[in-house]
Amino acid sequence: MQKSLYFAPPAKNEPVLTYKKGSPEREKLAKAIEWCRSHEVDVPMIINGQEVRTDDKKELNPPHDHQHILGYYHKGDESHVKQAIAAALSARGKWSSMSWKQRASIFLKAAGMISGPYRARINAATMLGQSKSVHQAEIDSACELADFLRFNVQYMTEIFNEQPDSDETIWNRIEQRALEGFVFALTPFNFTAIAGNLPSAPAMMGNTVVWKPSNAQIYSARIIMEIFMEAGLPDGVINLVYASGPAAGRVIFSHPDFAGIHFTGSTAVFQNIWKEIGNNINQYKSYPRIVGETGGKNFVLVHETANAQQVATAITRVAFEYQGQKCSAVSRAYIPDNLWDEILCEIKCDMDTLKMGPVEDFSNFVNAVIDEASFNKLSGFIDRAKADKEVEIIHGGNYDKSKGYFIEPTIILTKDPHYITMEEELFGPILTIYIYDHSKWEETIKLVDSTSMYALTGSVFSKDRYAIEYAMKELEHAAGNFYINDKPTGAVVNQQPFGGARGSGTNDKAGSKLNLLRWVSPRTIKECFVPATSYKYPFMEE
Repeated sequence: MQKSLYFAPPAKNEPVLTYKKGSPEREKLAKAIEWCRSHEVDVPMIINGQEVRTDDKKELNPPHDHQHILGYYHKGDESHVKQAIAAALSARGKWSSMSWKQRASIFLKAAGMISGPYRARINAATMLGQSKSVHQAEIDSACELADFLRFNVQYMTEIFNEQPDSDETIWNRIEQRALEGFVFALTPFNFTAIAGNLPSAPAMMGNTVVWKPSNAQIYSARIIMEIFMEAGLPDGVINLVYASGPAAGRVIFSHPDFAGIHFTGSTAVFQNIWKEIGNNINQYKSYPRIVGETGGKNFVLVHETANAQQVATAITRVAFEYQGQKCSAVSRAYIPDNLWDEILCEIKCDMDTLKMGPVEDFSNFVNAVIDEASFNKLSGFIDRAKADKEVEIIHGGNYDKSKGYFIEPTIILTKDPHYITMEEELFGPILTIYIYDHSKWEETIKLVDSTSMYALTGSVFSKDRYAIEYAMKELEHAAGNFYINDKPTGAVVNQQPFGGARGSGTNDKAGSKLNLLRWVSPRTIKECFVPATSYKYPFMEE
């Protein structure tokens, strides 16, 4: 059979639909939400392509309506993790030797299904299961997940096409091998796209995967797995388990074939995982790849020349969209005293019109936080601020969990730049503002850089280009994603590859080929056409 070189379809970012009243996408989504609320689903694990059920069934509830039951998932244990590892290792040989073109076709088909016939369904599942507004679900579960799959195919082809120099007597080649073992994908609740990307990126490069999603994201994870299987993903390539984190960790991190982890979650969990891997390093066949995106204490830094309305709009969106439950969400802001009154007026105008409630009402800007543990943590910080005479709550401060886990968007004003809510990650709709003397721009930049252990996202607002350049230089290591005159959220695949350093992770940049390079092990091959026939070199001649 004649062989040819193939080129994958050019990747393009999926357009974001508006869901305006009367639009066809709004009608489809409303029907999908109605169906999801009226049908209880049974969600098994998927191991080696087979549905696996247990006697331990757990409820799936919308965070904004926690008494309603969307369905049940089957909780697994260590035995199921062992089964998933065995399935992954069994499938590895055939999958890793499959042509990249065949692997690409599977994930390109999955992207087409996500942006096409599955769009309303996966958006509805994300809205109900994770309490996301229609816009937040659209940019996440439909657009970003499709973008990850399409652009990762493009990155894969670029990686395979990169070859070293050769000459007329030598042909040098590099082949990219899948890792020797299995990859563990441990995914968060807050982004359906991340939950889909973390297992699929290593799989695309020829690896087989054990995937454990957050319990709070299982409702949409089941649809991702269904799409992958319908797109033609072979049995055992991605194995979906619902065991607890400690149970999965005990099995996975002691297994000799553990080859890597793709993680998004808390810094504390990631550090414990790294420590566990280090303790077991002598047991593994190879050094595992450790890729993680973790916490953030992201900032907005405002210069005295900034536009007040632009700053206020950015703060409202970046602090309170998806209830502040984005890795990139801002929870600390530094505002100069000369602009404070004007910015505060603009923020209050925004906050007075901002609505909070269930996702089924599309006019709500803010919905519920993910679960009771998060609610209790956030309400505790609010109570602490109310009792502290050193700070002032200038908006919000209310909360209610009788129907859903609702935390009112809350703004705390502090005179102490090291107040606890300026330093500790909250992951909720609480913003703390520090007003600084506008003449102390350089000192404030040092404060921003030194306050937090994290370095994920941040932004500077200014009309002064010298001030912008100075901030960029001085905050070089303070944010892996740095924004100028824009909110520091909403990174787009292939436009703003995402990740941070310091306590925010390994900065392997999801949404770029840098991430995919972590899931292959290159082998250099040198073929000599005219081998030497004597050991002697010219310099040895007498």
